[in-house]
Amino acid sequence: MTPLAPPPIALITGGAGFIATNVAERLLADGWRVRALVRQGSRDGWLRERGVEVVPGDTLDGASFVAAANGCDAVFHNAAAVTPRGGWEAYRRPNVDGTANAIAAAEHAGARLVHLSSVAVYGPQGRYDAAARGGRTTEDAPLGPLPDGALYARSKRDSEALVLLAHADGRVWATALRPSVIYGPRDRQFVPRIARILRYGVAPIVGSGRTTLSVVHAANVADGVVRAAAHDAAGGRAYNLANDYDVAVADFFRLAGEGLGRRVRLLRLPGWVASAAMYVVKAGLAIATGGGLSVVATTSLDFLTKDNPFASERARRELGWAPPVRPEVGIPAAFRWWHDARARGEPG
Repeated sequence: MTPLAPPPIALITGGAGFIATNVAERLLADGWRVRALVRQGSRDGWLRERGVEVVPGDTLDGASFVAAANGCDAVFHNAAAVTPRGGWEAYRRPNVDGTANAIAAAEHAGARLVHLSSVAVYGPQGRYDAAARGGRTTEDAPLGPLPDGALYARSKRDSEALVLLAHADGRVWATALRPSVIYGPRDRQFVPRIARILRYGVAPIVGSGRTTLSVVHAANVADGVVRAAAHDAAGGRAYNLANDYDVAVADFFRLAGEGLGRRVRLLRLPGWVASAAMYVVKAGLAIATGGGLSVVATTSLDFLTKDNPFASERARRELGWAPPVRPEVGIPAAFRWWHDARARGEPG
């Protein structure tokens, strides 16, 4: 009788974080053994309860990273700083240097490297270039200049370039996934920001509210990420995971209200009112931060008033990406999780 092959082993960075826990959940369901690189002091109870091996370490500590990856078949690099305090170095060290260490750790282990990138690589304005011509932004879109304040975009572009170059040089097998804004249970950023507004029962929308949002459910991102790791031809490729389903702004707020147990009234604002308000916000941010966060203000208005500009057909065609969670289920569940977590006294 032929002995059964041992299950593959995965190392996940950002192990206690929102995206990493969704990837871990998917890997466990697929029969992987999962190891998580977790910084000291992180809440790792969710991981331990599910049998994930928790390894203390830091992506900026090359030695601990290499040790954690030893014996692994794949490294899923999810750790990144999204809104750190400080200038370029606050983004560069965790996102670029951390990715360089991920490459080294995967290379030492002989493991595949699956890098969680972002649609931020296209830039806050460049992502809409194809839409202006009646098309969608695909992975073949040129990556044009970034505004000075787009520090997160710059760090994600630089880190993704390192990953794809390492694959081209034969150091590692590597692929990059580019999600848009991710939501779902355990989200500590996007869902809480929206929920704090909607809990008052009012949602401001610009115009008709029928523009489609650049959002994707975390479980659907995990589906694409795990599929990429198992797809040989994904090596050296980048994939948008940017639109699992089209969700209009008004529908998103309505479904979020369901999860919060609140009926949400839509407060419609003319475009010129929103633009004027955003101008004031940008001016204040420019004064307070030297211009850095004014990019965020512009991107936020575009997010609400322009249709999702991305195409994810490459992932569907090449990886067989089949997003399992539909918005009418995923959106209420995400906001219900936030509501229940607040009721338990958890931060968020």
